[in-house]
Amino acid sequence: MDSPILTSVVLPAAIAVIMCSLGMTLTPADFRRVLVAPRGVLIGMVNLALISPLLALATAQIFGLSPELAVGLVLLGASPGGMMANMLTHLSRGDTALSVTMTAISSVGAIVTVPLFLAISSAYFDAGDVGETSMLGVVVRVFAITIVPVAIGMALRQRRPRDVEALYPRVRNASLVLFALVVLGAIASEHDTVAENAAEVGGAAVALNVAAMSLSFAISKLARLDDRQATAIALELGIHNAALAIAVGASLATTVTIPAAVYASFMLFTGGAFAWAMSRRNALE
Repeated sequence: MDSPILTSVVLPAAIAVIMCSLGMTLTPADFRRVLVAPRGVLIGMVNLALISPLLALATAQIFGLSPELAVGLVLLGASPGGMMANMLTHLSRGDTALSVTMTAISSVGAIVTVPLFLAISSAYFDAGDVGETSMLGVVVRVFAITIVPVAIGMALRQRRPRDVEALYPRVRNASLVLFALVVLGAIASEHDTVAENAAEVGGAAVALNVAAMSLSFAISKLARLDDRQATAIALELGIHNAALAIAVGASLATTVTIPAAVYASFMLFTGGAFAWAMSRRNALE
């Protein structure tokens, strides 16, 4: 498949389906949970919206990434959590409701966090070509492939709850397949570019993943959240919506997509190992 078709049509369509399937799991009560149990959500969102992108920026600086790769890593760090974080949280016996709430809010908040940190990182790393991209265009793109599909999914659930409940397992499985195809497609379409830069960005991606989960878990425990809540927050920071980062990055420059593609290739292994370790600990609570 031609790269322009993949980046302009297939990627956004795949993200839209994934986000619509997320919307099918949500109700207005998930958003109201911020008022009912604010502490866990607040700490999780501070980690997601502020600490994660700043940690990505610091990691890119420490590893001396080239400007476009650095921007791509920060774009990944500013991206919301994904459905896989919800699933791993459930398997680890973590606080699944908190995980779903954070994913929902961060997906909506991506319309602010992604363009904001994209602009900050472009200026900080002097990524001229990326920095010249219209932030309005990025906002519109993020809005179209996150908020609109989530709203459609929620509306479908509200109007036809039984049909959605019956259909959701198949939609979820299709979303997981699409996620894998998005990552594989992004790598395959620019194989040479990815291969040339994988070694440079690989260490930074692994460091960001491990640091994000470790730091967010430590912050959660210092804030006196229980292990189940801390597990949800750590996985939310470790399992980003890499497909969204790839889709947005592809509209800027091919190299910007590489950190997210590399990150997505191993995050389920590190996240899965953490979820397995925490499942035993959480079972005791």
